[in-house]
Amino acid sequence: MNKSTRKRAGVALTAVALAAGLSGCGDKAAGGKAADGVGDVTQALTAAYEKTSAAKSAKFRMTMEVEGAGAGIGAGTTTMTGVQGWDPTVMDVTMSGGAFAAAEAAGGPSEMRMVMLDQVMYMDMGAKQAAQMDGKRWMKMDLAGLAEESGDASLQQLTQGMSGTNQDPAQQLAILLESPGIKHVGPEKVEGVDTEHYKGSVSMDEVLKNEKSFPGMTAEQRKAFTASIEKTGVKGYDTEVWVDGNGFPAKMIVDMKMPQGAMKLTAFYSDYGSKAAVQAPPAGETVDFMEMMKGLSEAGAEG
Repeated sequence: MNKSTRKRAGVALTAVALAAGLSGCGDKAAGGKAADGVGDVTQALTAAYEKTSAAKSAKFRMTMEVEGAGAGIGAGTTTMTGVQGWDPTVMDVTMSGGAFAAAEAAGGPSEMRMVMLDQVMYMDMGAKQAAQMDGKRWMKMDLAGLAEESGDASLQQLTQGMSGTNQDPAQQLAILLESPGIKHVGPEKVEGVDTEHYKGSVSMDEVLKNEKSFPGMTAEQRKAFTASIEKTGVKGYDTEVWVDGNGFPAKMIVDMKMPQGAMKLTAFYSDYGSKAAVQAPPAGETVDFMEMMKGLSEAGAEG
């Protein structure tokens, strides 16, 4: 594999890893099970969960702050802005900061637009990389196909983290409803909007024992995923949500501590229910990641 191709592959995989993290720190517990003894709090969050699930789309901006090597993608702050939809899963976002600063220094893009639909990710690699790909600036990655082809548990975990059940804000509400220590903090303003603030903690044991945390995974994939999570040493994470007067999450925070470092995600949402008009780039402007890697592998075998 030549140096420029390795660089393109590395940038593409890093971008997917960042998107997986920004989309919600891997797998989440699904379903809105009510926590015992919290009365009106559970009722309010259940209503917000149902309303957000029905909205199916929202505009958002997120930041991911990483300390140490906890996320496996380097320390720093990465931002993501765009639109996402759930049921079906779609996403059109622009990412910058964090790992992209290093990528820019190495000739990669300083920011990257990413489009996802039908479990396929398209990454705009920028003009410099396009010049080395016959003018095609979009890298296409079939996430499910890539994981299956590789047989790699960590890659399967990564692509699972990009699935629709792990991206939408409704699922963050579902996670909070799984928390036995859920509580209402009180009224607060979020960017001038009146909201109600709620918080709770979720243990990884609860997530891993819940079969709904693994939609679409085979028993073997679930076993591999569970083992990989246990290796990280993550015991759980804290979740906070600010619900506006319309019953939608206006802000969310996920704070995770691990032996290698820490990761904090802060997300702001708006325009719930607005159409997520996400389109794939023209086929003539894309390079298939799997085909590129397969060709290089064959060339290496012949050489």
